[in-house]
Amino acid sequence: MVKADIVNELKNNAYPGRGIIIGRSEDGENAVTAYFIMGRSSNSRNRIFVTEGEGIRTQAFDESKLEDPSLIIYAPVRVLGNNTIVTNGDQTDTIYDNMSKNMTFEQSLRCREFEPDAPNYTPRISGILHVENAEFDYSMSILKSDNGNPLACNRYTFSYSNPLASEGHFIHTYMQDGNPLPSFEGEPKLISIKGDIDEFTDSLWNSLNDDNKVSLFVRYIDIKTGKYTTRIVNKNK
Repeated sequence: MVKADIVNELKNNAYPGRGIIIGRSEDGENAVTAYFIMGRSSNSRNRIFVTEGEGIRTQAFDESKLEDPSLIIYAPVRVLGNNTIVTNGDQTDTIYDNMSKNMTFEQSLRCREFEPDAPNYTPRISGILHVENAEFDYSMSILKSDNGNPLACNRYTFSYSNPLASEGHFIHTYMQDGNPLPSFEGEPKLISIKGDIDEFTDSLWNSLNDDNKVSLFVRYIDIKTGKYTTRIVNKNK
C-alpha cells in the first residue's frame, strides 16, 4: 500500500465527513490519535468539542439553535484503563460498556450498525488504542450499509500491532461530497504522521475544508508512561 500524505488527502476532499486517525508519532515515542467532524447543515455546524473526564464530548455551540441532537451530540473519546476509544457516534459508550464486561472491541460492536440517516446511512467508524508496558497496538472498525442498501450491514475490523514510527491509518465516513453521500470504501488509508502534536494539529486543521470543518481533537500518548497531551480546535468560538 502506498503511503498517502494526510495533508493532500484532506485538501483534495471537500467533505470526508468525520474522520479518525491512529498511528505512531514521527519520533516513535507517542501513540497518536485524531478525530475531526465536519458539517453541511446548520445543525451539524453548530457544535464544539469540550473536555469530559479523560475524553471529550460534542456540545451545541448555541443551544438555542440546536435542532435534532440524536446523531450529533455524543462522546467521541473515552478512556477505559489502558484503552482509548475514538468513534463518530454513541457507539463509544457501547464499546466502553461492553469492554468493561470483558468483551472485545469487535464483539462490542456486533449489536450496532450504520446510522439511520437515510438516504446516506452514514457508516459508524470506531478505533481503539491500547498502550501498556511500553507497547502499543490499535484497531479500527467500520459498520456500513451494503452499497447503500439498509437491509444489510457490512462489518469490517482492521488491527495493527507494533505500528512503525511516522505511520498511521486514516478512516472517514464519506468518499467525497454528494447526494446521497457515498460511504467510505476499502481498508483504512496508510498515511504519514509528521511533527509534534502542535505541528500535526495545525497541519490537519489547516487542510480541512474551511466551509465544512467544525472541530478537531488530537492526542499524543507517551508509550512509556501512558501520560497524554491533548489539543482541541473549534471553529465556533
